[in-house]
Amino acid sequence: VQLQASGGGLVQAGGSLRLSCAASGRTFSSYDMGWFRQAPGKEREFVAANTLSGITYYTDSVKGRFTISRDNAKNTVYLRMNSLKPEDTAVYFCAAGRSVRTITAPAWYDYWGQGTLVTVSS
Repeated sequence: VQLQASGGGLVQAGGSLRLSCAASGRTFSSYDMGWFRQAPGKEREFVAANTLSGITYYTDSVKGRFTISRDNAKNTVYLRMNSLKPEDTAVYFCAAGRSVRTITAPAWYDYWGQGTLVTVSS
């Protein structure tokens, strides 16, 4: 599976962006999909996930502001980000995994996109 993330950019605080992650292959629907982010000097952290059964998870700091969704017909997972804050600034990565036991742990994901930079100015 190859993942291609896009949609990052520069936005003012309070603004919105939608990230997309397009996957190759015919088995997209059998993967758990996640979004992670990494700010400069920090470890990669979990943001949101959408499991193969459609269950969604979010880290507390983005609940109510971010929405993860997937379109299995288009092999694409999205991350809609509203009410962006400067602390959301990071490189955002999408990831795919099978048999993910810990949805928030990067180690359980098998494939990663290249990352897309989100910069939120104050």
